[in-house]
Amino acid sequence: MTDQEARTSETATATAMTTTGDPAVSVVGPGDGEVILLGSTRMRVLEDGRNTGHRLGVAESVLAPHTPGPPQHRHAEHDEGFYVVSGTVRFTVGDTDHDATAGTFVLVPPGAPHTFANVTGEPAVLLSTFTPDLYVRYFRDLGDQYADGRAPTPQDSVRTMRRYATEPATDFAGRARS
Repeated sequence: MTDQEARTSETATATAMTTTGDPAVSVVGPGDGEVILLGSTRMRVLEDGRNTGHRLGVAESVLAPHTPGPPQHRHAEHDEGFYVVSGTVRFTVGDTDHDATAGTFVLVPPGAPHTFANVTGEPAVLLSTFTPDLYVRYFRDLGDQYADGRAPTPQDSVRTMRRYATEPATDFAGRARS
């Protein structure tokens, strides 16, 4: 950590600790946050909604090379944003593929069919937002399914999605194409 990073971290922490009556400031360091393992994807929850009145959730995901995406799906109750930090991620929206490179932002409103995948031989890193934070709990539930050492079946995944106002987009192909 550089001196500037240490001062910034100390200042943010001191502000959160010394401010009374105001909302607390959340600071999540590089090694902090809840880690959820989802097969070949490592997700780190940076904000689960507790500090935002459940208006916003934020996660960082590292997609291993050749990581397939979830079935194409639609959210009924939340927006999902994706910022590609590094690598290339293929977003499939309906019948259209978009190969998003570092610096690209993709915003998926409720009702839009979408999926994503890393179809390259290099890792990719995404910063994702969920407004409201509803989908953070979905990833926790999905992570619990992977925790027993096996990948959830497609039926398990769909059942879990439905608990969080999400449905498969059955009118489009189920996965991102490689």
